[in-house]
Amino acid sequence: MNTSLRGRSVAAASTAALLLLAGCGSDDGGNDAGAEGDRLSVVAGFYPLEWAASRIGGNRIEVSSLTAPGAEPHDLELTPQDVAGISDADLLVYLGGFQSAVDEAAESQAGDHSWDAAEAADLSLTAEEHEHEEGEEEHAEEEHAEGEESTDPHFWLDPNRLADVGDALAEQLTEIDPDGAETYEQNAAALREDLEALDQEMTDGLTGCAVDTLVTSHDAFGYLADRYGLEVVGISGLSPSTEPSADQLAEISTLVAERGVTTVYTETLIDPSIAETVAAEAGVQTAVLDPIEGLTDESAGDDYLAVMRANLATLEAGQSCS
Repeated sequence: MNTSLRGRSVAAASTAALLLLAGCGSDDGGNDAGAEGDRLSVVAGFYPLEWAASRIGGNRIEVSSLTAPGAEPHDLELTPQDVAGISDADLLVYLGGFQSAVDEAAESQAGDHSWDAAEAADLSLTAEEHEHEEGEEEHAEEEHAEGEESTDPHFWLDPNRLADVGDALAEQLTEIDPDGAETYEQNAAALREDLEALDQEMTDGLTGCAVDTLVTSHDAFGYLADRYGLEVVGISGLSPSTEPSADQLAEISTLVAERGVTTVYTETLIDPSIAETVAAEAGVQTAVLDPIEGLTDESAGDDYLAVMRANLATLEAGQSCS
């Protein structure tokens, strides 16, 4: 054989061998589910579910949220790109009854690769919807009946319920990716440890408060109040888009005075004007309490744990906790 041809053959064989070895070496068997393109694609309905999924999935998943930072999740409308992303995802994680557009997409697009966190969250609390004003009575049948109780979806403001959702989500990810079972189990345990530590901090901080009534922009803090022995009065009910009547605002202002409330809480992502009006009429101060439905640049922390601790500090001051 020609010497130059023989040399080229040897070089080609060596290159092929090196490529084969490199390919074998890329599967490190660690926390990654292989190359970046092999990671599970997880789509979450809104921030708390996105955060929990990211903590549990680690490097084995790529997670995104359907609710953009700074957007109000209750009335989310999906774009065609969102719907396509749901259809292509390995798993859709959502909360049934919280975002109707996501509920519809889960049924029509996600099929058997969707998971509703509602059961794991144990949505056991309800709240009474505000009555409609007389001029809106004609629309009452299309919406909620007057005085109807609706399920409170804001479970994540009780750290223990979020930990339960994390455990259940780890099981869902394991069904899709059995090779990651140990990773998901360990990450869920670490998440629970962090959330239980937070729960203890909040229990200690909210014990012995002089004022046990929370007056907030909307009725988002029921699970927090239930967990820590407080009572929440939402000015706008479960949905921040429901405007209270003049009579209801007057009743809340009276309640503020009767119960010795010193702080009315406005919220991130919601126009504070109604809550500020109640506070002004009652002669009390306002403070910002974050329902953590989504983060913005103005959030008092860069993740769920940090914002919850900021909420704790706000509540300790606003409720006169010892």
